[in-house]
Amino acid sequence: MLKNTHLPWAIKAILILFTFNLILGTCIGQNRPAFTSEALKTMKVRNIGPGAMSGRITSIAVDPNHPEVIYAGAASGGVWRSKSGGTAWEPIFDKAPTQGVGSIAINPRNPDEIWVGTGEGNPRNSQNFGIGIFKTINGGKDWVCMGLQNTRTIHRVVLHRDNPDIVFAASLGSTYGPTEERGVFKSTYGGKTWKKSLYVNDLTGCADLVVDPQNPNKLYAAMWEYRRWPWFFKSGGKGSGLYVSYDAGETWEKRTDKDGLPEGDLGRIGLAVAKSNPDIVYALVEAKENALYKSTDGGKKWQKMADKGQGDRPFYYSEIYVDPKNENRVYSIYTFISKSEDGGKTFSTWAGWHIHPDHHAFWISPTIQITSSTATMEA
Repeated sequence: MLKNTHLPWAIKAILILFTFNLILGTCIGQNRPAFTSEALKTMKVRNIGPGAMSGRITSIAVDPNHPEVIYAGAASGGVWRSKSGGTAWEPIFDKAPTQGVGSIAINPRNPDEIWVGTGEGNPRNSQNFGIGIFKTINGGKDWVCMGLQNTRTIHRVVLHRDNPDIVFAASLGSTYGPTEERGVFKSTYGGKTWKKSLYVNDLTGCADLVVDPQNPNKLYAAMWEYRRWPWFFKSGGKGSGLYVSYDAGETWEKRTDKDGLPEGDLGRIGLAVAKSNPDIVYALVEAKENALYKSTDGGKKWQKMADKGQGDRPFYYSEIYVDPKNENRVYSIYTFISKSEDGGKTFSTWAGWHIHPDHHAFWISPTIQITSSTATMEA
C-alpha cells in the first residue's frame, strides 16, 4: 500500500506551458520562413495561454490539419481555443453546466467534432468534478452531454482512428468513496450508448488510456485503486495494474510482476507509446520504489529503467510523453519537466522554476523534428 501526504504548499498552474515543438508546430501551413537549428537556439520556453482565469491546464489538443488551432482544457476554467498558435484565446465551453475539464479529443476526420471529458483527473486536496462527457459537431458553438454523468472524472477520451463512432472514456470515478462508475467505457454508436469495457472494482478507476499509433484496436490502460478522506489519501492497492487490449477494448490482458513490472500493490501509472516505433512503450509506475519501466515488444515484457524522472508527487502527476519522431526522447512532466535522450535510462531537468510549475498536459508536434542540442535549450 502506498501512502502520500501533501506538501505544505499548493502549486497551481495558471498558464500553459508549450514546448519548442508546439512553437514550431504552429508554423505549419503558414507562409513563414523555415526554422533552423541556429534560429531555435535563440528561442526560450515561455508561458502563454488563458492565464489566471482558467486555473491549471489539464489537457491540450491540436487540430491535426491546422496546428495553429489549439484547444486547452482547464481544471476549473472550461475549454479555451486559440486560432493563432497561442497568441490569442477565447472560451468556448461557457454554456456547459460544468467548467471542470479533464480531457479533450478531436476527430481527425472532422475537426469540428470535439469531445470533452469533464472532471479533473488529478486528485489531491482539491479536485474539480464533472458531469459526464460532452460533444460538439460545430466547432464548439453548441455542446451536448453524451452520458456518463456519474463518472465524476474523465481523464482520457480516445477516438478510434478508423471509426470515430467508437469512443473510449477513461473514468477515475469519485475520489471520496466506492462507486461502480469507474474504469474504461466504450461506445460504438458515437456516444449514444455506453458499456463497461474494463472494470476492476468500485475503488479502481482508469488513470491513463493510450492507443497504439499504428493499430487503433490496441489499447493500454492503467488502472488505479485510490481513495481520499478529509484527513488522509491512499494511493495504490490490489486493484491497480496495467492492462492491454488487442481487440478495441472487448477483452483485456493484465501485466504483472511476472512480466517485469514491480511486485506488490501498485499506485498510479502513466503510459506512452512511441509513434515512430510502437513496440516501444513507457510506463511511469508508482510502487514501493517509483520508477520508469520500458517495453520493447509492444507491452508484453517490461524492464526497469530510471529510478528518477517520475517527479515529486506521482499520485498527482504521472504523465509521460514520447517524441513522435524519436522513441528515445522521453518527457516526464510534473512540478518541473524532465527529459531523457537515451530511452529512459537517465533524465535531466529540461524546464524548471523559470516557468510557472505544475504541469499536467503536454503536446509535441508530430511533423517537426527537434534536435537534441536544440531541445535541451532552457530559458
